[in-house]
Amino acid sequence: MVDCLYSYPAAGTVKYSGKADDAVHFMLTHQLLDTAMWQKFVNVFRSDSDDEDNGWRCEYWGKTMRGGCLTYRYTGDPTLYEALQAAVDALLRTQRKNGCFSTYPDESPYRGWDLWGRKYVLTGLQHFYGICKDETRRQRILAAMTAHAKCLFRDIGKDKVDITLTSDYWGGVNSCSILEPIVELYKLTRDPRCLDFADYILSTGGCKDGDLLALAAENARMPYEYPEVKAYETMSFFEGVLAMYEATGKRSYLDTVEKFAAAVRRTDITAIGCAGCTHELFDHSAKKQTFFSDGIMQETCVTVTWMRLNARLFLLTGKECYFAQVEHSAYNALFGAVNTHMLPFSDLRGDKLFPALPFDSYSPLVNQRRGRGIGGLKHFSDGSFYGCCACIASAGTALLPLLALLQSADGAVFNSYLKGAAVLSTPAGNELKLRIETDYPANAKTVIRVRTAAPERFVLKLRMPAFIKNPTVLVNGAAVTTAPENGYLTLDRSWHDDTVTLTGDLTLEKSVLNGMTSFSFGTLTLARDAQKEPAAVLSEPLLLKKKPAQRVKPETEETVRFLLDRADGGQIVLTDYASCGKRWDKQNSAVSVWFACSETK
Repeated sequence: MVDCLYSYPAAGTVKYSGKADDAVHFMLTHQLLDTAMWQKFVNVFRSDSDDEDNGWRCEYWGKTMRGGCLTYRYTGDPTLYEALQAAVDALLRTQRKNGCFSTYPDESPYRGWDLWGRKYVLTGLQHFYGICKDETRRQRILAAMTAHAKCLFRDIGKDKVDITLTSDYWGGVNSCSILEPIVELYKLTRDPRCLDFADYILSTGGCKDGDLLALAAENARMPYEYPEVKAYETMSFFEGVLAMYEATGKRSYLDTVEKFAAAVRRTDITAIGCAGCTHELFDHSAKKQTFFSDGIMQETCVTVTWMRLNARLFLLTGKECYFAQVEHSAYNALFGAVNTHMLPFSDLRGDKLFPALPFDSYSPLVNQRRGRGIGGLKHFSDGSFYGCCACIASAGTALLPLLALLQSADGAVFNSYLKGAAVLSTPAGNELKLRIETDYPANAKTVIRVRTAAPERFVLKLRMPAFIKNPTVLVNGAAVTTAPENGYLTLDRSWHDDTVTLTGDLTLEKSVLNGMTSFSFGTLTLARDAQKEPAAVLSEPLLLKKKPAQRVKPETEETVRFLLDRADGGQIVLTDYASCGKRWDKQNSAVSVWFACSETK
């Protein structure tokens, strides 16, 4: 087994404030504590409700349970724990006599999204098992998962049902992504059948149309050139490959996933930290992101899965580039998709409205509005509905606060600077109190107050993002002369009652692609919002004065705001992408990250 380099702080021992914490509590209020929603998610396992339309309602329970458990790991909220426990107990009562949990009938299983749903049952149960406080319930959950997996071992494999043929969609990569929870079950049980089944899945290459594992290892073709290019499901499969590295220590698995992640980052991740400008597909989005689209694009499920893959890589390798992706996706694509005002959604034609869900499914990049469709929309028997992106969202909102400050064997690691306080442990097992005062990511300055009962030597590591220019670090007012390595500054000293101060400059940066321009400020991607420029036509080419942008006080919901002077005497407004497009119920609510502009000479 390969252990992670870092671990999350104990549940409830870190308390933040600001946008990341707001998003967590938004999901608590509008989703995770909704007992009626949990009951609907459980009921689909009682009624074969995916049978008629080869549906994916089977994923809702497990996706949301995973997010709820990760949220609990951050908040330690006892009310949330009770809600999750009740939802687990209710699901366990739906287990069939043959041991499986499924929304497809026993006489015709392994089609549509059946294995995808069975995957998410395992995933949800495993995440609750990880926080469960009652040993009797833990054993019941473990027995249920084992029986559930046993059905797969009996029916699927070499000389049995081919796993790549258990779904008519995406070459079966959706079914093959069950690899991850199967490997996680092996870690819990050491049952060799789990590892044998995982090896079988890998032997198929994860897809009936080609060997995804070999393609990633060879690194000659990019993900948008793979035989199947559904971004979410493909990344989910590679999460399973990474789990195999953790379970077996076989370095080639890690190397393959690192190559895959680097390829996705290079060719398909856009300015907001998502992928898929053509529907939900790898499509060389890094190049195509400047083109107007009237369809769906930049799916929230892709954002969260990309964050999860990078988070797992970071915990295994400690490489700053992986955490940078998590942070960038969170502050842009993810927080931008929060349905802050709980507005109704329209369909793509704009002729039908659906009641509010807590998250938008698709994020615009060029002169388009939000709220234009619900990803993974399926109705329940009572006429209500839910969607896949709303289900996965809480797994994303929990990640940034969980990863911002981590416990290490020799101390603690600061990855992102969130305002708040934490109580961790020193290597000797004593209490380490930390208070973080910051306005990050709007500004670089961060003050960390370190308190221990008695002097003790340990390590604090500070992430030093490349976008912070002229950084300086002071400990009790004295400058630290040690240079950062691989994106982190290591402070190895005796601590007791100390203050660490990080300062530096953030600058407005301009990018040009395909004749279009975008702006960023630190980790924040900036955008124009037609609601903030009432007279503007976002598709109109601009001539800007050649002068510095004016930074002004941000307005409600904004993190930063800049004004750029137009040659005709007007101004354009640039604010953080996450604050843009929130009032999609207004007549003119288009958003543009990319727009055509030039400067006066």
